[in-house]
Amino acid sequence: MSFELILAAALVILYVAFWAWHSQGAGKLTQAEIDRYLAIIEKLPLPEKGVQAFVARLRPWAEADNGKPVYMFNLMHFFPQVQTFPGAPEFTGTPGEANARYEKSLIWLWLSHASYPTFIGVPQSPNLLSIQPERTWGNMTVVRYPSRRTFLKLISHPAYAPLAPYKLIAVELDLVPVSTGIVIPDLRWLVGSGFAIFLLLVLWIRATLLG
Repeated sequence: MSFELILAAALVILYVAFWAWHSQGAGKLTQAEIDRYLAIIEKLPLPEKGVQAFVARLRPWAEADNGKPVYMFNLMHFFPQVQTFPGAPEFTGTPGEANARYEKSLIWLWLSHASYPTFIGVPQSPNLLSIQPERTWGNMTVVRYPSRRTFLKLISHPAYAPLAPYKLIAVELDLVPVSTGIVIPDLRWLVGSGFAIFLLLVLWIRATLLG
């Protein structure tokens, strides 16, 4: 029994650590926090008008914080060629390569803030139905953040500033925060898991009854 108890204790400790990591940043933002984060974000090396509009929209969203996780819906339209603006890095690759560099470099920042993409997709065709049929989308990504605090903390992190321009030289971006909703997994996995649990339960009951 000692091995089983040690293993169970180790798994419990690991799960508690995982839970703490995954839940970091919980609780509503204070006004002081919002002011501090936005003061850093407005200095990001991005197009001046763009960053001003970004901060102006961030503030009311941050002030309406409910302390719950948020999913950032990123809908990207790639520029024909990389754009330039004051403070932008010199980059000779394609917009796709610039965006890939941004996302690859961001991985450790995402994970250190318990944030990660939950969906990444590439359009199969041009828009089938749209009020702007000429607009084409190159990529759609949904990223989970434990809270609005975590999102602001990440984009105000000192390591984020050098990365941010690589996104804006590559894409025109719609960034929409979405509340947690109903997520339905692939039904094949759900049904298969249900059958497996049922089978194990039946085998356990039979083994118990037959001694």
